[in-house]
Amino acid sequence: MNIVNILEEIEKVDGEIYERLNPRRAAMKDFFSMGKKISLAALPLALGSVFQKAYGQSTPSAVTDVLNFALALEYLEYHFYNHALVAAPTLVPAGAPKGAITTIRDHELAHVNLLKGALGGSARAEITYAMTDFTAGGTFPLVYSDYVTFLKVALGFEDTGVRAYKGQATVLKGNAVLTTALQIHSVEARHASHIRQMLAANGATGLKPWISLGSGGIANDTGVGAVDPVYAGESTDAQAGITITGIATGVTKAAAVESFDEPLSKAEVVIIANLFLRPGFKL
Repeated sequence: MNIVNILEEIEKVDGEIYERLNPRRAAMKDFFSMGKKISLAALPLALGSVFQKAYGQSTPSAVTDVLNFALALEYLEYHFYNHALVAAPTLVPAGAPKGAITTIRDHELAHVNLLKGALGGSARAEITYAMTDFTAGGTFPLVYSDYVTFLKVALGFEDTGVRAYKGQATVLKGNAVLTTALQIHSVEARHASHIRQMLAANGATGLKPWISLGSGGIANDTGVGAVDPVYAGESTDAQAGITITGIATGVTKAAAVESFDEPLSKAEVVIIANLFLRPGFKL
C-alpha cells in the first residue's frame, strides 16, 4: 500500500479529498517533492501533516475507519512474519526463502508505519504480538515449528489480503468517483503468488500461482479445511449473470473459477482476522 493507494481508498468515502489537499496534480507534486527532501523514516509523519492540513484538526470518521481497518490487518501480517524470523530463526531455510519472507515482513512494517503516520492521533491502539494467536486457538499448533504449515498459514493471510482490498471496491458502487482497487491489492497478490510457489517448491501439490479449485470442487486449494472462510465465494463460475463454464469449448469450471477473483466484505475479513487474535483483542 503506497501513498496513492491510501488516497484512493480515502476517496471512496470522501470524494473531496483531493480538493481538500489541493488540485490533485498539485497535491501529488507537492507530496512527492517533499518526499525527496526527507528521510524514509520521517515519511509517515509528513503524510500525517498532509492530512491535518486537509481536514484541519479532525479526520472524517469514515476515512479514519478505512485507514484503521487497513492498519489492523497490516499489524497482523507484520507480527506473523516478524515472529517467524526473530523467534523461530531456523524455521525458514536460509537463502532465497528467508530473503523472501524478510522482504514480505518489511513490506508489512512499511505499511504499518505509513498508516500510523496518516492517522496521527486517530490511529487505533497498537496490536502487539502478545495480542495475537497464530495457532488460531490450536488449529495450527505447528505454525512456527513446521515450515510448510507456516507457509500455508501465510498463504491464507495473503489470499485474504488480496480479496479484502478488492472488497473495498464495492464502496464505489453508485459513486461517480473511479478508484482502482487493483492498485491497492497488487502487492498482496504478488505476495500470495510467491508464497504459493514457495509451497510448491516444498512438495505441496495441486497449487497454482493463483487460486484454483481444490479437491471436492471448492476453491480452497490449500488442502487445509480450517481456512475455508478465506476462500468463501471463490468457487463461483458466473460473472454478470453469465455462466462461464462451457461458454466455449474446453472452458471447464476450474478454468472459469481461475479467470476471476472474488472480493471479501469487511465483515468477512474481520471474522478471518479474529481467528488469529486472542480473546479480548478481537476486531
